[in-house]
Amino acid sequence: MGEENKRRLVQQLWNIANTLRGKMDADEFRDYILGFIFFKYLSEKMESYANEVLLAQDDFEYKEIDENTDEGKTYLIDIKEESLDRLGYFLKPSELFSAIAKRGNSEEDNFILDDLTKILRNIEASTMGHESEDDFEDLFSDIDLTSKKLGRTEEQKNTLISKVLAHLDNINFELKNHDRDVLGDAYEYLISQFAAGAGKKAGEFYTPQSVSKILAKIVTTNKEKLKSVYDPTCGSGSLLLRVAKEVKDVSNFYGQELNRTTYNLARMNMIMHDVHYRKFDLKQEDTLERPQHEGMKFEAIVANPPFSAHWSANPLHLSDDRFSQYGKLAPKTKADFAFVQHMIHHLDDNGTMAVVLPHGVLFRGSAEGHIRQYLIEDRNYLDAVIGLPANIFYGTSIPTCILVFKKCRVDSDDVLFIDSSKHFEKMKNQNYLRAKDIEKIVTTYKQRIQEDKYSYKASLEEIRENDYNLNIPRYVDTFEEEEEIDLDEVSVELKELDKQIIENDLVIKSFCDELGVKTPF
Repeated sequence: MGEENKRRLVQQLWNIANTLRGKMDADEFRDYILGFIFFKYLSEKMESYANEVLLAQDDFEYKEIDENTDEGKTYLIDIKEESLDRLGYFLKPSELFSAIAKRGNSEEDNFILDDLTKILRNIEASTMGHESEDDFEDLFSDIDLTSKKLGRTEEQKNTLISKVLAHLDNINFELKNHDRDVLGDAYEYLISQFAAGAGKKAGEFYTPQSVSKILAKIVTTNKEKLKSVYDPTCGSGSLLLRVAKEVKDVSNFYGQELNRTTYNLARMNMIMHDVHYRKFDLKQEDTLERPQHEGMKFEAIVANPPFSAHWSANPLHLSDDRFSQYGKLAPKTKADFAFVQHMIHHLDDNGTMAVVLPHGVLFRGSAEGHIRQYLIEDRNYLDAVIGLPANIFYGTSIPTCILVFKKCRVDSDDVLFIDSSKHFEKMKNQNYLRAKDIEKIVTTYKQRIQEDKYSYKASLEEIRENDYNLNIPRYVDTFEEEEEIDLDEVSVELKELDKQIIENDLVIKSFCDELGVKTPF
């Protein structure tokens, strides 16, 4: 029932999202609808935990506690302490989603905007001084209930928000009955829908699931458990969560994201997928300029950095351990290799790293050529180069590739090249990797299969002879020979055509003679 539950849930949530459509841009109403879904999730989690664990022996439910009596206050003190330890946050009965949604749609006392703002801030405030503080800090900062885009008057804003909350309140998330991650996956589906609708700006925070699957399957090869997984440009966290689906357990998730809104989304996404707050450590900062996980090594690293981003390329970085051994920095206008160097620095000796990059990293010269040569010739870290079809990312049609790196490679005498650029299905304006395309890439990588016109194991000597140019057609020959043309046969066909032309001219002449008109030739 997992997929069916998810399908129905997605449809309901998307219909609710459409309530706000037309009033603001997709990336703006995204913040409201995803934020409210998350608020409802936290409320149901809070209520469920209180009823089934803390009040299991009592004859009343959490929402029945009177917050104004001494007995009620005593209960709430104890429940808050337990909830902060287990869930990482706390909500009073009057702050639950169902309570505020009911108020917003009642005939009396139905102005809820001010109280809703306070409730969202109280969720964050409840964690102050606790382990979960960093994970909840400013989590709802993008929900601006004073925005004029919600309505010209306070009444209009209140009516719209109350309507959205009422729709959401009618959906039972059934947290204890759902298959694991159904709600989280539905939430992530909505993120992908917003990314598709908002173009490049939104696409920066979402990696298509087909690509995520390839990266996740590669970095978990021959592993059932991971001590750690890291994404230095984690966006909405979809890549980190995808890796978790490929193994039985991931002990810890680490990530960094520059954009504040997307960082909030990633933390929400983690919690919605039932990742305990103690198991993830996400930071909001510029990864290249101000890395937040210094001194740490990770068993699996995945990333889809912004393609050819600008960075400072400050010469001071040459004394940074991440870059110093290379002797050169990635260009100011193309930070692709700076991200690679950063990731290599954080990769554990027994780890695997897979990163999506534009094709230019395979052949561009100067500093990038120097860094590429160092990684192959001096370190022998490059394990595979996988060419992907064009137009599979939101907002850009350029062809991309996956580079796979390992510090302790088993097959250290060659680099596997895979050209999957022609293996896809075209859907409307976007190309799509099918399940069989993904499986073919992953199987070819894991078994290091050589297949004519698809994959090739290039020796380090061959790569050296190509001056460390990794352009895939240099190694995987996809040239299709055209059929040989039989010139004698063509000559016969031409003579036959000439004969037919003469015959046709005679027929036309006879018609013209009958009509008494001049021939057109």
